[in-house]
Amino acid sequence: MTAIYEIFMENAAAFMQATTVTLKLTFVSLLLAMLIGLVFAFFKISGNRVLYGIAQLYITVIRGTPLIVQLMFLYFGIIKIVVLPAFWAGSLALAIHAGAYIAEIFRGTIQSIDRGQMEAARSLGMSYPLAMRRIILPQAFKRAIPPLGNQFIIGLKDSSLVAYLGVAEIYGTALYAQAENFQPFETYLVAGFYYLVLVIIFTFLVNKLELKLNVENGGDAK
Repeated sequence: MTAIYEIFMENAAAFMQATTVTLKLTFVSLLLAMLIGLVFAFFKISGNRVLYGIAQLYITVIRGTPLIVQLMFLYFGIIKIVVLPAFWAGSLALAIHAGAYIAEIFRGTIQSIDRGQMEAARSLGMSYPLAMRRIILPQAFKRAIPPLGNQFIIGLKDSSLVAYLGVAEIYGTALYAQAENFQPFETYLVAGFYYLVLVIIFTFLVNKLELKLNVENGGDAK
């Protein structure tokens, strides 16, 4: 326990800075993933065979290959096209990965809304995009909160793999620290503590948001 405490104190500043990097990485990648996921969700429900095929191929490839392979492939592919810092290239690679899962979440929640609501909106003179934005998407987003929350937590933990691109987030900082102190078990235990705290905070915020939406929409608050 003494060794763990010493490592925790000696590397506190470095881990706090790394925590900031991890949060930025998670926020940027998931924001991009939300946009990617929404686009491909619309591709899948569009009724257009070409768009459906593109979305299905993208989702199948991403879900069928390991994240670390995707990360390396996308990172080196991205920097061949445009030179980006490791942080931004890594964020984009993580976003492309998470976007496939978020696309399926959005597709499922959009299709779960009663089709009669779209028909009623169209009968009132609303265009399809307007009805989707005002009627369907707000309800779909509410239903998507629990699975999106889980995906956000997964995205937070997946961000640790960007350490292999040279980004000094939490896991990357642990790699450097254990190479200096030769105490990998204790160092990774400290890194795990930081991830656990972040996951607990994320879970709390998602639960609060879900409860707030339930209350505002007349749902049963638990």
